[in-house]
Amino acid sequence: MTGKGSAAEPGKSVKEAANRPASTLTAEQVADYLSAHPDFLVAHPELIDILTPPSRTSGEAVVDMQHFMLERLRSENQRLKDSHAGLIATARGNQTTQNRIHAAVLRIVAATSFDNLIQTVTIDLPVMLGIDVVTICIEAGDVPIPKAYASGVRSIPAGTIDRKLGAGKDVLLAANVDGDEEIFGSASGLVSSMALARIQVSPHSPMGLMAFGTRDSEAYHHGQATELLSFLARTTELTIRQWLNLPG
Repeated sequence: MTGKGSAAEPGKSVKEAANRPASTLTAEQVADYLSAHPDFLVAHPELIDILTPPSRTSGEAVVDMQHFMLERLRSENQRLKDSHAGLIATARGNQTTQNRIHAAVLRIVAATSFDNLIQTVTIDLPVMLGIDVVTICIEAGDVPIPKAYASGVRSIPAGTIDRKLGAGKDVLLAANVDGDEEIFGSASGLVSSMALARIQVSPHSPMGLMAFGTRDSEAYHHGQATELLSFLARTTELTIRQWLNLPG
């Protein structure tokens, strides 16, 4: 039963609000705040993941809310699919490169003579690695290169390798380049990206360089892993040392 004392007193709601803890918010206050800040979810999209939309549309605003959340979920799903596809493509590419390098290393160590080794590196490796040219450069100055090796072994002036790679550096990858004739000779016109690896056959022999070139302008690029390339260069270096019977 209601009486006179049950009637709402003037200012009662204000007193109740004043007596509530400062951290307590009502649904009305939240709604008022969101009404005054219509771009709140744009500024805080992470909240979409924990909000539950109405199961039925009760007006245009609800339809828009559901559309916003749906588009966000679609966008996130597509991003995850693209990322997953990219990871798979990268993994497959890395596996292909690794298989090619391993096959090239086996071919190098299986060389039956020094001549066969040079032929393997400069003629067989481009085909096996799917590139256009591989050369070996030696800082031999004016010392002539035997005609048998002329197509793949080049003599360069002392200091050239430090100038190309940078002092103290062993590997250089470069994309979108013009082929270096000093390194690639007549095949330089085919080269749009290259990988250069220092080789030191012996402390008593001239500095050397193993150069890989391809017409694919992005095949070799800065930031790409160089472990497999270095492994191939070190294998070539050690095999040359053994065939020439040079001290390590």
